[in-house]
Amino acid sequence: MRIALVANPESGAGEADDVATLLTKRGAEIDRFPLDRCADASSSNPDRIAVAGGDGSVACAAEVAGKADVPLAVIPVGTANDFARSLELPTDLGEACALAVEGATTRRFDLGRMDKRPFVNAASVGLSPIAARKAHGLKHALGPFAYAVGGLRAGLSAAPVSCRVRCDDVEAFAGKAWQVTVAVTGAFGGGAEIEADPRDGVLDVVTIEARSRAWLALHAYGLRSGRIEGRSGAISCNGREVLVETDGATGFNVDGELVEGESFRFTIEPRAFELVVG
Repeated sequence: MRIALVANPESGAGEADDVATLLTKRGAEIDRFPLDRCADASSSNPDRIAVAGGDGSVACAAEVAGKADVPLAVIPVGTANDFARSLELPTDLGEACALAVEGATTRRFDLGRMDKRPFVNAASVGLSPIAARKAHGLKHALGPFAYAVGGLRAGLSAAPVSCRVRCDDVEAFAGKAWQVTVAVTGAFGGGAEIEADPRDGVLDVVTIEARSRAWLALHAYGLRSGRIEGRSGAISCNGREVLVETDGATGFNVDGELVEGESFRFTIEPRAFELVVG
């Protein structure tokens, strides 16, 4: 088994440096690529591509694996690991490496794009990027719980954003919102989620309109419990193309990475990459 390993040593506690050793012990022949050379991972003609990093590293590797038409194996060594959690992939390092080498079952999944940037989980504007900034210095001490603390801090102090949301050229929302989330898996923020199917060929969007902070606290629980859709003030839509225009006050949180900007066009590539799942 020849594996092209895309490793991000800055993710989580730095376990990505141990992955090559563990894969080799399982009998794999490894060609290693740093994250900034992810696009070169297919150049070694691998049997599969493995990515060792956090959620922000997965989409780049998924894009390359899809173009090369080889399976992707995810070895989650980040802080939140929302992608692995949402798809019930192993988060134990040894088990994830075993799956990467020995896994024989694959399934195809959708790939989202924010303009040209790929993503696999969700892109959010409003509270989510603010929460990510407030959680940044707490990750080493609190792990995934840092995102919940960051979310609480953001909810107590942040202001709503002005935005407009269109799904397949139909206006779904215009006004003030606490948050807009465009989702593939729907997982984000170390345990929050909206309902989404990463294999149905559409993007799922939830806008939480700006009401009182007490009302917001109830919806924050809904995001953590995965039951936000259908609640009053939570506006849902889906489509193959989504336009989100904002006032630019917060930027976007895209698979845990912060991206500045006011307006983005989101699209979906149905079943764009093959993932090792068992």
